[in-house]
Amino acid sequence: MEIRYSQQLRKIAGYIDTIVKGFNVNDPRSHALIISALNEYANTLDFWAKNAAGRIITDVALRDEKTWLVYAQDLSRGVKDQIRNTDIGAVYQQLLNEQIRLIKSLPLDAAQRISDLSTRALIEGSRASEISSLIMATGHVTKSRANTIARTEVSRAQSIFTQARAENLGSEGYIWRDSDDEDVRKRHAWLNGKFIYWNEPPIVDVKSGRRAHAGCDINCRCYSEPVIPDDY
Repeated sequence: MEIRYSQQLRKIAGYIDTIVKGFNVNDPRSHALIISALNEYANTLDFWAKNAAGRIITDVALRDEKTWLVYAQDLSRGVKDQIRNTDIGAVYQQLLNEQIRLIKSLPLDAAQRISDLSTRALIEGSRASEISSLIMATGHVTKSRANTIARTEVSRAQSIFTQARAENLGSEGYIWRDSDDEDVRKRHAWLNGKFIYWNEPPIVDVKSGRRAHAGCDINCRCYSEPVIPDDY
């Protein structure tokens, strides 16, 4: 799913690259035109973004339900029905809206980047060739961000659906599990095996104080292992 989503988002990066390179970036007068074109492109993305994100989020939701049912084989039929009937409508809509915003942010952020570079050239008197090469790299920068969004958001959606179904079964929290390899961040490794309350996401970056549940941090490959009440 991450690969599929990344492929979809990289298409936008490709269009952004085409838009930028369709102008003479060596001419400062073209910068405002590029910015305008990118903003206009963002305005056309609503329908495409809704469909692309909707397919991914639906797939994540169905896979999450399937995973729950596999682990619930030894539980009662009533519990299985409860898993199937968890109301995830609000969660789905929230995730969809967030993905539409992120998708549209790709050309908007590209436009802002070019605006900042153009302003920098005026204020600092930077060499035109240096600014031009940075503007030309906008498509590449956007592609990198598209990959990060795909990697982060698929994992985050999975975690949020898992939380919704766990809380529907009375779960108060989960055990943090990391991916158990050398790329695990120190703070995430420290959280591994610890019980986390759903209503109290832990600090995942001490320096910034950023909080997130397992799988919801930027590029996070950790996951939550829900703790279900003994009654089930």
